[in-house]
Amino acid sequence: MFTEERLDSIVQMLRQDGRVKVRDLSEFFQVTEDCIRKDLKVLENAGKLKRTYGGAILSQDYPLQRDVIDRRLVHVEEKNVIARKALELIRENETIFLDISTSNIKLAELLVESRKHLVVVSNMIDILQVLAKTASITAIGTGGTMHRTVNGFMGIATVEFIKQYSFDRAFIGSCGVDMTDSSITTLGAEDGLTKRAAVMSSRHKYIVMERDKFYYNDSYKFAHFDDIDGIITDSLPDPETLKSLEAAGVCIY
Repeated sequence: MFTEERLDSIVQMLRQDGRVKVRDLSEFFQVTEDCIRKDLKVLENAGKLKRTYGGAILSQDYPLQRDVIDRRLVHVEEKNVIARKALELIRENETIFLDISTSNIKLAELLVESRKHLVVVSNMIDILQVLAKTASITAIGTGGTMHRTVNGFMGIATVEFIKQYSFDRAFIGSCGVDMTDSSITTLGAEDGLTKRAAVMSSRHKYIVMERDKFYYNDSYKFAHFDDIDGIITDSLPDPETLKSLEAAGVCIY
C-alpha cells in the first residue's frame, strides 16, 4: 500500500471510530509504529487529526459548526434522543438550568409537552421562547451580553446572575471533551465561565452532547469529569473511551 493510500485509510478510520491507536494501526497496515507516528504527524500538520498519547483523535475543527442556526439543522435525531434521556431525569417542581445548546432546545420542547411544573432558568433565547408556550413552567432569562451566533447571553453579568441560584439540575452544552486530561471544553472564555458558573451552582450537573464530541475538543476547558454527574449522549462511545469514562466515575446516559 502506498503512503497516500494509508493516510486516506487512517482518516476514514478516524471518521468511523473517532480515534485510532498507533499499535493497532501498525498491526493493521503491517508497518512499524514509528512509521505510523510519522503518518499521524503528517495528518496533524494537514489539520486532519489531533495526536494524543498512543494515537490520535479527530481534529477539533471537524466537524464543528459555530452558528446556532446551522447547528439546529444537523444531527436532529441525535438531539431528540439526548433530550428524551434528559427529560427522564427531571422531577416535578425542580429548578433547573438549561445552557446554550441545540439539544436543550429539544429538551425545552419536551418539557412543554410534559406539563411538568418547573422553574427553568436559561441564557438562550430560543429556549425561553419555547418555554413561554406553557403556564406550568416559570421561565427566567439570565440577561447579560447578547451573542448573536448562539442567540444567547454570556459574560460577567450572566455569570453573576447564575451565581444567585441553587439549581436542582443543570444541563450544559459542550464542544467536546479532551480524554487526555478528562476536561470538558467549549469555544471560548466567556461561554466557558458562564458554563462553569452553572456547574458550580447545581446539585446535579449533566453534559449534553452528541457521541461525535467524545472525539474532538475546543479551546477552553470549563470543567473536568469529577465536576459533573454524567454525560447524556445519543449513543455510547467506543469501548476504550467508555472504560476511561467509567474509571473517572462519569455516568453515561
